[in-house]
Amino acid sequence: MSGGRPGVEPSTGTSTAVTSTSGISVSAGGDGYLLVDGVRVRYRDAGARDSPPVLLLHGIGRSLEDWEGLYGRLAPDHRVISMDLPGFGLSERTAGRYSMESIARFVIAALDTLGEHRPLHVVGNSLGGAIAMKISTLEPQRVRSLVLVNSAGFGKEVTIALRLLAVRPLGRRLMKDKSRKAAYRTERALFYDKRFVTEERLDHAQEVGRNPVYDDVLLAVARHLGTVRGVRRRWRTELLRTVAAQHKPTLLVWGDEDRILPASHLEHARTVFPHAEVHLFEKCGHMPQIEREDEFDALVRQFVGGVEAQG
Repeated sequence: MSGGRPGVEPSTGTSTAVTSTSGISVSAGGDGYLLVDGVRVRYRDAGARDSPPVLLLHGIGRSLEDWEGLYGRLAPDHRVISMDLPGFGLSERTAGRYSMESIARFVIAALDTLGEHRPLHVVGNSLGGAIAMKISTLEPQRVRSLVLVNSAGFGKEVTIALRLLAVRPLGRRLMKDKSRKAAYRTERALFYDKRFVTEERLDHAQEVGRNPVYDDVLLAVARHLGTVRGVRRRWRTELLRTVAAQHKPTLLVWGDEDRILPASHLEHARTVFPHAEVHLFEKCGHMPQIEREDEFDALVRQFVGGVEAQG
């Protein structure tokens, strides 16, 4: 699976890297753990290593399972890489303060560990979208195109749940509730259609929530990104200004019923990236890649294929 590459570990019998105890299937052949600067990170690596690379980045508190529908469709023609960001999913945390830059630099280090140094098509949902943009500011040559899905960074408004997590010590108290009902409330907020809040997703959410570093990392990231008033303006303004000046091929995607980051942010995104392609899904929440899986997959493959065709 890893071919003995430095820093790459095969899956162990106790990990969920091959088959999650939640019942969510994981394709074999490219799953395991990376050691990145001494931090053990769960990853997935599908497709031929010499094919054009695509990087998938999940949102705050989430995991690589959020991209389940893309792997099989992209892997025949692309190298598809995803990971549980440090401290989320089943990954260990990094030392020191958490910031947009620290997470982005860690992702870059993980790509180096995997031996992937080519320009990537980066697909990011929510926090993952902001991290995708941050990677582009830190190492512009590493990013060929951006697919920003209900991405953080385009407005102040954000769900009250994340704003409260930024309040000390209220955030810590809120994190103590690990009940099934709490998991349901969190998952329910992500989708327009409650049918997507399956027992398997609830199982996985609780499994991820048992990661011993999960609470600390979620609180640290929430406080870095915003306050009780909403998403901080300073990091948003600097990030968008830098990325907009790069004029990279960009696809903006949103769900019109997003309860986490409202679809009104898409209008600002259009203004910042006037060159971007735009798609708004109707009757869809924060995760179009799940709730509109077939349409989303076709949209991304068409966009990435178009960028590839342009050379």
